[in-house]
Amino acid sequence: MASRRGEIMSPCVDICVMDAVTGLCTGCGRTLAEIGNWTRYSNAERRAIMKALPGRMAAAPRVRAEAEQ
Repeated sequence: MASRRGEIMSPCVDICVMDAVTGLCTGCGRTLAEIGNWTRYSNAERRAIMKALPGRMAAAPRVRAEAEQ
């Protein structure tokens, strides 16, 4: 997502729960550091995070399942 100024908007979906196993927000897939620093990141840094999120979210259930074994 981009705002009118071309800024990459936060991927937050208002489901702000951190998964203890993965260390990721279950709503958006970001780490606490990424969430806290989002407004300080450049658009390039934000794009890199946004690009990583789908893979993180897809891997999260597998990581949790492996941790439970």
